[in-house]
Amino acid sequence: MNATATAGRSVPPGPKQHWLAGNLREFSRDRLGALSRWHRDYGDVVSARFGPRPIVFVNHPDLVETVLVEQNRKFIKHYRLRSATRTLGNGLLTSDGDFWRGQRKLAQPAFHRDRIAGYAGSMVDAATRMLDAWEDGQTRDVQDDMMRLTLEIVLITLFGADSGGASGEASEAMETLANAFIRMTSRLIPVPTWLPTPHNIRTERAARRLDAIILGIIAERRKGGDDRGDLLSMLLQAQDEESGRRMTDAQLRDEAMTLFMAGHETTANTLAWAFCLLAGHPEAEAKLHAELDSVLGGRPPSLADLPRLPYTAAVINETLRVYPTVWMLGREAIEPVELGGYRFPAGVTVFMPQWTIHRDARWFDEPEAFRPGRWEAGRRMLESIPRYAYFPFGGGPRICIGNNFALMESALLLASVAGRYRIRLAPDARIAFLPTMTLRPAHGVRAIVSRR
Repeated sequence: MNATATAGRSVPPGPKQHWLAGNLREFSRDRLGALSRWHRDYGDVVSARFGPRPIVFVNHPDLVETVLVEQNRKFIKHYRLRSATRTLGNGLLTSDGDFWRGQRKLAQPAFHRDRIAGYAGSMVDAATRMLDAWEDGQTRDVQDDMMRLTLEIVLITLFGADSGGASGEASEAMETLANAFIRMTSRLIPVPTWLPTPHNIRTERAARRLDAIILGIIAERRKGGDDRGDLLSMLLQAQDEESGRRMTDAQLRDEAMTLFMAGHETTANTLAWAFCLLAGHPEAEAKLHAELDSVLGGRPPSLADLPRLPYTAAVINETLRVYPTVWMLGREAIEPVELGGYRFPAGVTVFMPQWTIHRDARWFDEPEAFRPGRWEAGRRMLESIPRYAYFPFGGGPRICIGNNFALMESALLLASVAGRYRIRLAPDARIAFLPTMTLRPAHGVRAIVSRR
């Protein structure tokens, strides 16, 4: 079925709805399975309902491009993400309209390629410290290791030396907030955040701990006023050329919190899934090791090495295709829109699942197979498929501002770990998906690490 094959019908097809919950219960029980079934059974435009909210799932790259690019001003972030403002505030991930455009303009220089290139050495140094503590034959939770590593990196690159001993406290607080978001998004009727339940009290305490860490560092930086080479320095110095506006402490807090929450978990999960996939595909792992041995010869990687590590990059690209860390994007229409020949009113929520589009046989041969080699063709691979058949970082004006940072970090950390250790899943490993804000391993990744 193509994107407009059902044009002319008044309502898109979709699964049977419960009179009260709509399709929320089925979706909450098995989110990825529901997406796959509904795509298979109902096609590129699927009608659903979550409680009182009308939902449409679009499973075609052209429709994704319509929402993210061609008609992007007709949409805002969806309701579930907007409800996370206590954690993320009004940062780039949650804000909309002119305010978002102003913030994006102020923040963009902090993510310039030349600026983030300067963080490569810190990333590799952090990975080296982690690997020096590993022992041959140990059984470790590799997903937990990657979370701790990428958190350390985001603290260093965001705050520099100011992070001090905040890493452990920040990690615990963020895990509490992430779990709170999971509970919120899986409920038909969310519990009001002002209600003093034990869960809400824990969540508020975690948010306040993170606020204290971030605002304390911002206050110290305001006093010094020097550029320490980290992201916070750039955000503090950012100034709109026309208005002269700078970010307030509240805006800096919100952007820092967004980088905290989104800047480490996404990369950590990508790496955890990459190690899972490589453990199950020894031929791909052997090719990766051969490339690393040839280029690096046992030394840690550097930024200059990345152009000579195309298979390493291919492993990351294929991991993001098969197990996309951002597994679904959502937008809410603020005026009537037409998608795939159907007319939808303002207020409809449009979900665009990477999970189904990245695994569509129309765009990828053997779509559920892990085949990093398909990406060795580089740009020719992307040119052979529709623009939004592969969109791990979103797209359009709101494409993830940290996408280049994430790809550089993922490649350097994968090369660092795989250059020194072979990773095999432990006999008691339980690998399952937990699709929340990101696609994370539900039970971690228990693995045996063997020195190469």
